[in-house]
Amino acid sequence: MTSPSDPFGTESIRTPVLTAWRDSPTRFTEDTNTERDLRVGGYRDRLFVELAQNAADAAKLGGRPGTLRVSLVDGELRVANTGAPLDAPGVASLASLRASSKGAGLVGQFGVGFAAVLTVTDEPRVVSRPGGIRFSAAQTRAEAGREGEVPVLRLPWPTEPDEPPLPSGFDTEVRLPLRSDVDGPALLAELDSAAEDLLLALPWLNRVELDGRVWLRSEVAGALVITAPDGKTRRWLTHGSLDIDCVWAVQVLASGEPIPLESSVLHAPTPTDERLSLPARLIAAIPIEPSRRRVLPGPGVRPALVAAAAAYPGLVRKMHAEYRPALVPAATFPLSEVDTTLREMITTRLREDAWLPAAEGDDLTGGRARVLSAESPKLVKLLAEAVPGLIALSGPKVQRALAPVGVEPISLAQVIEQITGIARDPSWWRELYDQLLPLLEAHTVSADELGGLPVPLVDGRTLPGPRGSLLFGAADDLLELLAEAGIGGLRLVHPDAAHPLLERLGAKQAEARDLLESPALRDAVERGAEGSDVVPLAGAVLRLAYEAPVDWLGSLVLPAEHGWRRAEELVLPSSPLLKVFDADAIGEDAPLDVLDADFAEDWPADVLTGAGVLDTFVLQDDEDEPEVRDLDLVADDRWPDALRLLAARPNTWRVLARPDSRTARWLAVHAELGGRAPAEWRMPSATTLAGLYDPVPDVDLPDEVLIAAGVRTTLGITDADDVAELMDRLADASREVSPGLAARAHTVLADAEFADDYVPSRVRALDGSVCDAEDAVVLDTPWPLGVLPASRVVAALPGAERAARLADLLDLPLAAEKVAEVRVDSEGELIPWRELAAVVVVADLLGLELPEGGVHMHEELTVAHGDASVAVPWWFDGGLHAADTSEGLARALAWAMDRWDDRHTITAFLDEPTAESLHA
Repeated sequence: MTSPSDPFGTESIRTPVLTAWRDSPTRFTEDTNTERDLRVGGYRDRLFVELAQNAADAAKLGGRPGTLRVSLVDGELRVANTGAPLDAPGVASLASLRASSKGAGLVGQFGVGFAAVLTVTDEPRVVSRPGGIRFSAAQTRAEAGREGEVPVLRLPWPTEPDEPPLPSGFDTEVRLPLRSDVDGPALLAELDSAAEDLLLALPWLNRVELDGRVWLRSEVAGALVITAPDGKTRRWLTHGSLDIDCVWAVQVLASGEPIPLESSVLHAPTPTDERLSLPARLIAAIPIEPSRRRVLPGPGVRPALVAAAAAYPGLVRKMHAEYRPALVPAATFPLSEVDTTLREMITTRLREDAWLPAAEGDDLTGGRARVLSAESPKLVKLLAEAVPGLIALSGPKVQRALAPVGVEPISLAQVIEQITGIARDPSWWRELYDQLLPLLEAHTVSADELGGLPVPLVDGRTLPGPRGSLLFGAADDLLELLAEAGIGGLRLVHPDAAHPLLERLGAKQAEARDLLESPALRDAVERGAEGSDVVPLAGAVLRLAYEAPVDWLGSLVLPAEHGWRRAEELVLPSSPLLKVFDADAIGEDAPLDVLDADFAEDWPADVLTGAGVLDTFVLQDDEDEPEVRDLDLVADDRWPDALRLLAARPNTWRVLARPDSRTARWLAVHAELGGRAPAEWRMPSATTLAGLYDPVPDVDLPDEVLIAAGVRTTLGITDADDVAELMDRLADASREVSPGLAARAHTVLADAEFADDYVPSRVRALDGSVCDAEDAVVLDTPWPLGVLPASRVVAALPGAERAARLADLLDLPLAAEKVAEVRVDSEGELIPWRELAAVVVVADLLGLELPEGGVHMHEELTVAHGDASVAVPWWFDGGLHAADTSEGLARALAWAMDRWDDRHTITAFLDEPTAESLHA
């Protein structure tokens, strides 16, 4: 039974114990001895470990990581924690030396481990939110009627009414009045030294406070970080969970490199006396004796160790690949029976599980892996496909570390034997030599061991042994040409597989590209050798370029029809360019000359053009875009042929056909078709330009080529010259230009981004005629057409801003300015729009909103223009005026509604305002 003064019913616990002691003195002695064993033997030096376990269990029951606070208050050691508070089963566990109320996954929840408090006190108390209990050696002696030593933790009492309250934020506090022989500060120092181990072992504990010093546990980037009171941190990599009965942990640096343990003890989850020689710490739910120091023999031990060993490769796999060997148990003497069993099991798992980083592909098991005895990561990567089972790590240190798990070492001599006969590109072999040379220089391998190294030849064979081989197979005549050219200091190298290692092993090297890119040869080409040196140098360079083309041989001097010229200044004798270039472009003093015919016959055309000799139009690099060179050398009457050449080659055609091509813009102005530049013609199908431009004559070129060269399909302006040219065409009275084309041309001029100081003296009027510019105006509003003749009005497509730009370009006044003095001289009546029945009907039929205000209606609308009175259909002088006609009213209404384009539709509906008109 419980009561407010005894919330946990301690009397019901004490009564049967006292009865048992009275009925059986042996039971009293047994309890006393058991408690002494725990205090003096099993739980010596484990006070904080046991209290921290209880705190972690309370946090787990509470559902959130907990805090443990330890302090000295008035001679008492006080240990407070957060989490689930003390309950009746917990009290029963505290008062039992043989039972615990802990559930699954809990490691200490007020079981026999609480006996550790007796190492420092005879009067322990536990205060929790529901209430508190206390134990007392003195009161136990009085109740039991005994003297001397008694079992303190068998009889609980409720705490006194004046018991101090719990510290704020905590749920339970253990209060231990220290015996006079106990050093309180030393206890705190002991806990301070054990705090990190407690936080590592107990995942539900994330904060330990020691008299103001705070230890923290946190997770950062997959690692467990323990932060000491001074702010220093230590990182641990962990795998597993106590919820699945096993945690492996190893300290790591910020780089991820582990700090393996040389020796440790089994944690279950707190330290036991079972010594281990494993690199990582094991925290496992392994059955242990009540003393919590030794593994409890029995059937439950081996499955727990098997599970721990099975989890170990998971910790290893979490490591960066280069650090994994550090977690292989070293070949040393085991430190205990548990250590022996675990080491054997772990070694077996590392031999059978996949955890070793393969040089290529998935992880490998220790039993199927091979490690290169020489340390060379790049060599390992290169050999990945050629040597099955090779791991990504190498070197003697790795080899020794992995020997216990059965990883097979492989020497360089074995590697060479294994790769003999395989097919690989020459560049692969060169990279192999790159990795082997440092090993040879470091005496990791000897020249004799590499004597059978496979060497790829230019004929496709791969033969063992570099001595005496010529990887490039340069002919004697090429060597003679290079010698005759007098290029001092030039050394031959091999093709893609050439490497200094092969020289060390007896090979001679000769690679075409290396020769061409050597400073000595390039300098000779740039200098432009003369006389007897020209032919040998040219022959040698072209021979090398035949095997390894380069793009800088334009300076190479070659024989020409008129002496010696650089390759980029020569044309092949068979080149079609000779038929399109101007005669003055070819010759001794001309920009170009023709390559000597006999010399040209000795070389494939692609070798010569690769050196820069012209066969057709070529591109020259530019910062913004490539351009076709030598177009300025084309004869005036040969442009159709030149354009065919440009269109025939994909690279020049792409440049010509690309939008905004500078080459195309140049051709449009400077090429010649039928005696004119392409931009002065139009395509025959471009009939909308008829009058302004004449159709291009038939020059036997496809339409797409003509268009790319600049023959017009639409009006267009690309620069100020185009502006002046179009204005001249519009001013040419001999050209018949339709009013629509004139308006479109003026629109293009007004919208152009280019301007010129040129002002035409004559302009094209609205009716298509040409008039003097001094008599013309630019139409910016529509009503002036009522008094101005169309033959004196210049117009673009509607738009006040466009009209203003056109007037500025042509240096003409605006029509609105011209009629600014015109005044309405007839009588009219202002009528609101909404009172005009026909207008209301039309607006409804068209779904339009009527404007505000109204219009001045005139039976006949006239305006004073000069000395005459002119009848007009409508006018605007700040207000709208309309003649009493459908035409006049429709224009005024369209202007008022800003629907000028609908004026003709509105006129039609005013003439016949019926619904049928919508569908007629």
